[in-house]
Amino acid sequence: MEIRQMRYFLEVAKREHVTEAANALHVAQSSVSRQLAHLESELGVDLFNRRGRKVKLTPIGKILLERVEQVMNMIQEAEQEVKEYLDPEKGVVRIAFPISLAAHVLPTAIYAFRKKYPEAKFQMRQALYHDLIEGVINGEFNLAMIAPLPEEENKIIPKHLFTEKVVALLPIHHRLAKRTSIQLSEMKEDSFVTLPEGTIFREIVLKACGEIGFVPHIAFEGDDIDALKGLVSAGLGVALMPEVTLVDNIPHSTVKIPLVDPPVTRTIGVICPTNRKLLPTEQLFYQFLSDFYSPV
Repeated sequence: MEIRQMRYFLEVAKREHVTEAANALHVAQSSVSRQLAHLESELGVDLFNRRGRKVKLTPIGKILLERVEQVMNMIQEAEQEVKEYLDPEKGVVRIAFPISLAAHVLPTAIYAFRKKYPEAKFQMRQALYHDLIEGVINGEFNLAMIAPLPEEENKIIPKHLFTEKVVALLPIHHRLAKRTSIQLSEMKEDSFVTLPEGTIFREIVLKACGEIGFVPHIAFEGDDIDALKGLVSAGLGVALMPEVTLVDNIPHSTVKIPLVDPPVTRTIGVICPTNRKLLPTEQLFYQFLSDFYSPV
């Protein structure tokens, strides 16, 4: 199996159309068809069901697609590693992140890194919590910033960067709005707004309430942190929020108040795989993050 055959196979599998794949590859359609025929002859199986130039992967074709994607990722990483070995300060960092770190934490770190290494480039991808972990394990990316830091996962290496406070966000006319701090137990009669069921931060909220003996009444759900801010701003409930999401961005008609007794926190860190080396520029950024967030 040649690299060219794998590239042609991937493009056709993605587009499900031979001519469109040929156009994207800037080669003749006959060349693509010929290489696919050679590949199927070599393997002794049909990889596509054909209807004219439109095609669909067969079951064995789908299995091969998964493997070929892994191989091509390894080839691309090898090519990139050779380039970055010569000059890691000009390479690429592929990193994924959750939405709660998108507005402040990750941009702050990247800005500081690029002040030191201005020619470094970034390829960034936003993902949900469990997709971040799976993406690092299966090779979609090598680095992910994440909150909270996962435990007991032997296929990733977790690196703690810092621990942040979780705070209360209240409507401005809430009975506790003028307080300098509040206990979580004082909110047990309130209506809460939270992220949807299955999200990791909702689990943090429910666990914090459960540890002091109450189940919060969830009145509304928002798809993301900004939606929760809007619901609180409209007076529809109270919310617990990662403090970092409110840096320079406290919504209109709301107040942010620290939680005490007990304080609620979440860890923030970065994860990388156990079975693959970081590329040189990624290793440079990984070490930078460790130094950037290390205690003074």
